[in-house]
Amino acid sequence: MNLQTYTLILRLLLPFVLLRLYWRSLKAPAYRRRIRERLVRDAPPTAPAAVWVHAVSVGEVQAAAPLIRHLLTRQPPLKVLVTTTTPTGATRVGDLFGDTVSHRYTPYDLPEVVARLLERVRPRLLIVMETEIWPNTLAQCAAHGVAVVLANARLSARSAKGYARLAGLTRETLGRFDLIAAQAQSDARRFLDLGADPRRVRVTGSIKFDLRLPASLQDQSEVLRRTWGGDRPVWVAASTHEGEDELMLAAHRRLRTREPGALLVLVPRHPERFERVAGLVTRAGFELVRRSTRTPCTRETAVFLGDSMGELPVFLAAADAAFIGGSLVPTGGHNPLEAAAVGVPVVTGTHVFNFAAITELLVSEGAAVQVTSAAALADLLGDWLTDAALRARIGERGRQVVEQNRGALARLIELIEERLPAATGA
Repeated sequence: MNLQTYTLILRLLLPFVLLRLYWRSLKAPAYRRRIRERLVRDAPPTAPAAVWVHAVSVGEVQAAAPLIRHLLTRQPPLKVLVTTTTPTGATRVGDLFGDTVSHRYTPYDLPEVVARLLERVRPRLLIVMETEIWPNTLAQCAAHGVAVVLANARLSARSAKGYARLAGLTRETLGRFDLIAAQAQSDARRFLDLGADPRRVRVTGSIKFDLRLPASLQDQSEVLRRTWGGDRPVWVAASTHEGEDELMLAAHRRLRTREPGALLVLVPRHPERFERVAGLVTRAGFELVRRSTRTPCTRETAVFLGDSMGELPVFLAAADAAFIGGSLVPTGGHNPLEAAAVGVPVVTGTHVFNFAAITELLVSEGAAVQVTSAAALADLLGDWLTDAALRARIGERGRQVVEQNRGALARLIELIEERLPAATGA
């Protein structure tokens, strides 16, 4: 497939893409708002920005945050545009940066759409977070003289196989990156195997190890823990997906035969699923408290539903153990480092291809365990929640792994700075 064929297919699919957006908006109305931005047909002009940072959703925004802060505080400071694909990502940008950055929804990958954005914003550098490889966006950046960096880049074996089916288009598109800053050697090797220029591929490590914990996190977690019941065992199921919540509830039921006072803090990944998950909990016969009600738990409360945004770090810091979701269903998992950084033992499923290198490192260092079923999860949690010394040892190993692997952000910034002089004019 070449770029022209890809573009034709995308044009044919656009009505269905818009229909899917509308369908998602039935559950999450935010998807319906600002829809013209995705086609760059909105009326308000977008302010020029020297650097365009693209981050798909909350996780990528969180990972990009230290880099964005650097761009905003360097001398001279740079004007920054951040694009996200999801409304939750947009909300997180607002929470973190307010009006110090511009925000738009990501333009659809059609040449005229991307060109309109580039002509409005006139960036000199595009920083793409993790694994967003859009052929027309890259081609239009090349045509407009915009340098492109793929930052914190990761490429799973599964994704690499998909790109390999479009070998010609993939090779052409990867050739337009000025820099691919890979998280690990395995990621770099996959990019090279797909045709990336070896002179433009560097291994910088994962900037997710450079996460900054708020100074108030410990105090916040202690206050929250008191509302859960300070002396009871608590575990968090973080960023769960469709089909996974039922497994968490099954594991919790089994766990409570061993630890009757155990509390599950259940945090679905997507806000539009909060109501459905609340229904699952009540139908399973568990007494439920929702975070949104700000009601303290009683001893009878079995499940605390984290139906709020931006509080997962506090939930993790307040818990005794954490399951990281998207991993008992084939979603690819989520970032386990937020839990490891606060010294909480981590357990995941086996579907962790989005965080394979990080999970492998944590497991190899004894800071995490992988399980294959709800029953195995319950049995492991039972061992952890009844042995504070064991939890402390595992949690400390996780904290050490995070500390020992910091530094990727500094390496990435150094490489980006080499490409910034031409971007300082805006």
